[in-house]
Amino acid sequence: MKLDLLIATNGFKGTWPAIEYGAWLARTLPAKVTLLGVTEHLSPAAIDDHHPLEDVFARAVELFQQNGVEYTLEVENGHAEQIIPLKASERDFITVLGPLGRPQLRRWLMRRSIHYLMEQIKGPILYVPQACLPLKKVLICFGGLGYEVTAEHLGVQMAMRSHAEITLLHVVPPVDMEYPTTRVEREHWQSLVETDTPVGRSLREAVEFAKANGLTATAKSRQGNVVEQILAEVRTNDYELICMGSAYSASPLRQIYTPNVTAEVTDAGICPVLTARYKKEA
Repeated sequence: MKLDLLIATNGFKGTWPAIEYGAWLARTLPAKVTLLGVTEHLSPAAIDDHHPLEDVFARAVELFQQNGVEYTLEVENGHAEQIIPLKASERDFITVLGPLGRPQLRRWLMRRSIHYLMEQIKGPILYVPQACLPLKKVLICFGGLGYEVTAEHLGVQMAMRSHAEITLLHVVPPVDMEYPTTRVEREHWQSLVETDTPVGRSLREAVEFAKANGLTATAKSRQGNVVEQILAEVRTNDYELICMGSAYSASPLRQIYTPNVTAEVTDAGICPVLTARYKKEA
């Protein structure tokens, strides 16, 4: 059974890497593609004018055909931030997104579009600021609470199809509270995978899961600010994909008091980021 990809564009040139990556992913998995074009701010007087979506759709159709991808095309009028979540809720899509080209003032006043879309879309999201292909190295980030499991399994599936290497990373953050588990993590952060902590056990299980699927997998740990350490790891080792759990796997109360690490890593725009909310059936 094929998976379903929803690739969304509003005609902005920055969404092309998402279309390019989505075509590659659809061929690799394989998956069926729905290309959703959102026409924004279309006035009746401009109905006969040439719209940027026309060029994007023409290039996308050519790309899909070259890759032998099964696809459908849909166009909706409205704001992308409203249309895309509605469409994503219709099926179990993996939603592939790129930057929508919003002005800096709007991003500052209303937050970045990807932050809002991550909040509204319940299915997996693949954010592609640039298409880093071929896929050779995948970084899966472990927060220690298990929210990354769904993203981990999707990342493993992509790595299997691409014969990519997997690195499983946990960052030990600075902590003020003194608990037995945090003390062990802090004191043994360089050999965390060997400890009997929940994170250590999760890392070992993930390595075994990846290796059972024929992949080369290693576990790593870093210490410091979580976002900074993840980005440092990516820059140092040139990963083409980051897989992370979603803050929206957590309870609403927890979201209020914890930083959205996934959103901050996504903002860096270094490479594609796959994020998915935790599901028990995963």
